Amino acid sequence: MPIGKLGLALTTREIMSLVSKDLERVEQEFRLEAVGSVEAVSQIAQYLQANGGKRLRPILLLVSCRLFQTPSPEAIRLAAVVELIHTATLVHDDVIDEARTRRGKASANIIWGNQTSVLAGDWLYMQAFQIALRQRSFEILDLLITLTQQMVDGELLQLERIGKIDITEADSMELIDRKTASLFSACTRLGAIAASATEQQQAMLGEFGWNLGMAFQLVDDILDFTSRESVLGKPVGNDLREGKVTLPLIYALQSATPQERAMVQTVLDDNNYSRVAFEEIRALVNRHQGIERARARAHEFTAKSRELLGNFADTPARTALFAATDLVADRDR
Repeated sequence: MPIGKLGLALTTREIMSLVSKDLERVEQEFRLEAVGSVEAVSQIAQYLQANGGKRLRPILLLVSCRLFQTPSPEAIRLAAVVELIHTATLVHDDVIDEARTRRGKASANIIWGNQTSVLAGDWLYMQAFQIALRQRSFEILDLLITLTQQMVDGELLQLERIGKIDITEADSMELIDRKTASLFSACTRLGAIAASATEQQQAMLGEFGWNLGMAFQLVDDILDFTSRESVLGKPVGNDLREGKVTLPLIYALQSATPQERAMVQTVLDDNNYSRVAFEEIRALVNRHQGIERARARAHEFTAKSRELLGNFADTPARTALFAATDLVADRDR
């Protein structure tokens, strides 16, 4: 059951009250580390930083660390690292998807062009690894290298499947695992590593983050059908327009008629809604319970993440992580 706008406001407040000062230090670290010798790199990084975002990934790292201790300078640097990596993926994703907006504003590739944006994304990746290298920890480097490989693998898999209607639930889960859940898992595990938690605690927090990341992306896929552009910050129905068949539509297609499948195929062929309106696709997904089934699947992952939190002591940090699961499951953007 959705917890309502007031409930979401309260959960956000709970989390931010715990990490707001830590986040200020992360923002400062990000700002300092995202200055390149070429002006375009600094401009793109500053533009994206000023463009907002939830900072959910560094928040997860910081709160995970607070399960054991106050975040150290190492934890702050690692939080900046994950935000740099996330920012790099956004720049690259927008180029690949030919996106025109990001969080309601023009995307970097529209302002600076594809070539500059790709190179800026590469620089941000390398800068993230440069910062991580200062920790002199093979464990951290191994985790980040594996993460980056998984995310690139996910992007390549997605490109292979663009425009294909016969995408399975397993295909969808594999993409979410590589492109989103792996980063969430790395964030929570890095928080535990920075706090010198045990290997078992690191593993449990990594699993918590993975389940939360799976739920986060599933809700994102749902919002592409249910939200409004003014709320989402990008056009609704964008996934299908870009040739991506996500879980709500996968579920709907399982019981769709040949005529309904033909409608979806038309949008995939056209890469637009000129012949088939988005409202027709949204109605199709609703008619076959695609949204309900995908939401139930997301709630399975958040339930597992909450179960994992039961292994940790009842502290303000654990309360904040519980709140994060509510925030992910019931958000509208």
